[in-house]
Amino acid sequence: MSRIKIILVILGISSFSAVSQDNQNNVDALVTDRPDATEASSTVGKGVIQFETGGLYESFEFNNIKSESYTYNTMLIRYGILDNVELRLGWDFIEGTTKINNTKLDNVTSGLSPLLLGLKIDITEENGAIPEIALIGHVFPVFSASADYRPEYTGVDFRLSLSHTLSEKSSLGYNIGAQWGDDSAEAAAIYTIAYGYSISDKLGMYAELYGDLPEDSKANHYWDAGLTYLVSNDLQLDTYFGTSITQGQDLLLGLGLSYRIRKI
Repeated sequence: MSRIKIILVILGISSFSAVSQDNQNNVDALVTDRPDATEASSTVGKGVIQFETGGLYESFEFNNIKSESYTYNTMLIRYGILDNVELRLGWDFIEGTTKINNTKLDNVTSGLSPLLLGLKIDITEENGAIPEIALIGHVFPVFSASADYRPEYTGVDFRLSLSHTLSEKSSLGYNIGAQWGDDSAEAAAIYTIAYGYSISDKLGMYAELYGDLPEDSKANHYWDAGLTYLVSNDLQLDTYFGTSITQGQDLLLGLGLSYRIRKI
């Protein structure tokens, strides 16, 4: 999620439980780490496995050179080993193209990004002015990536994820942390802040600012916004778009879904 990547993929999945049944059983609705860059401040719960996937499309043009990137199946698998601890596993498949003066070059890049291995731990529940807080850490081993997307350094990141309930229909989430590695040995501070609003019981929207501030390079700032649709308490669809505030991204488009399998 700290890496900006890319889509145009349509995915389908069957829902094993109807909304009416979920409501009767008083099961909490799905809480996901997508589609925004802001990670949720809660874990999935002991014995629960949650799949969050989708695709992205990103483009950037400078001096008549246009780079386009497509990321397919941005899978994140979250598994609760304790009520307040989850394991995290992710892997993306990326394809990149370059155009010069609108002529596509033959050197298409494709392959797997570095594997995401991580852990999320709940620290506090929300209590008045005290936000809900979770600690998240990831490592991205170099050897796990395909040749076209193998970075120079092993990546590591961590962040605190915090959230506040503003009203029955709105909330504020934000992350602060740092990252190292990838194609640079320098550290970078990372931040996100997202406002979410429930239009109805099923339909929600969000708007977000996020970015990073490297030690020896210019800061990168982005924004995005999107919609989520809760098909059932265990299945959510999403779509979003965005761009950069600083130089580096002209367009970001995405679609995705999240699905939860509850413990028996």
